[in-house]
Amino acid sequence: MTEHIPTPSLTSYTANARDLDDATVWAVEVHLENCAECRAKLAELAAPPLLTLLDDVQVMIDRGVRTGPEPVRRRTWRRLAHRWAVWSVIPWVTLVFSAVLAAFLLDREFPQRPSLVLLLAPVAPLAGLAIAWSRRSDPAWEITVGTPRAGLEMLFRRTVVVLATVLAPLAVAGWRLDMNPTLWLLPSLAFTAATLLLGGLIGVTRAAALLSAGWLLAVALPAILTSDLPVVVRPASLPVWALAALVGAALAVLRAGDHRRVN
Repeated sequence: MTEHIPTPSLTSYTANARDLDDATVWAVEVHLENCAECRAKLAELAAPPLLTLLDDVQVMIDRGVRTGPEPVRRRTWRRLAHRWAVWSVIPWVTLVFSAVLAAFLLDREFPQRPSLVLLLAPVAPLAGLAIAWSRRSDPAWEITVGTPRAGLEMLFRRTVVVLATVLAPLAVAGWRLDMNPTLWLLPSLAFTAATLLLGGLIGVTRAAALLSAGWLLAVALPAILTSDLPVVVRPASLPVWALAALVGAALAVLRAGDHRRVN
């Protein structure tokens, strides 16, 4: 943003209007840092209580800078970790490993019943995706959305971490059960791609919840109640899953601009 901020945009920013996406808010704030004229206009538009609050915050920040401790340099491995994931996924990782282990033990104990590993695999990554791209679970989301790589690129990075975390225990469980790996791999990838695609429209968290609930209610629960393995997790369905994964991933990339806001 090289010119001055239009008055309507500045008014919306002052009122914290929801029609401004995160990228626009970031651009406005960067411009305000270097433009005294727009800062003066912002002061004219701001309500008196807000100005009082800003003055108080400035005093506290100045005091903290003068009297606070020296900043601690972050280690390289921690910087790399934050580029790919958020620490809030740790409880989810524990839950996923526990769920896969439980499904594996039940499959070993009751081999005549539909495989719980296969029924769990498609939706296993979805909770991790919801956490990895949510302002409620990422304490640094305001900084995240202001970085040049915010959006689908960063979401893809965190998706890779989620898939690596989920597919590892699924691979071990499938190997121990002598299961064709594509039976759990392709559905997982297809549901992940669908979550990214739908998440650009309604938010990743809502998309993950909607797809998970749909799968559990329409497929997993009936299979458990009827003791009949659904056709959608049988070998005959693999070409459909592969096509769904490829199409979903391609459409998610084409709709990359939908992920500019953290939901």
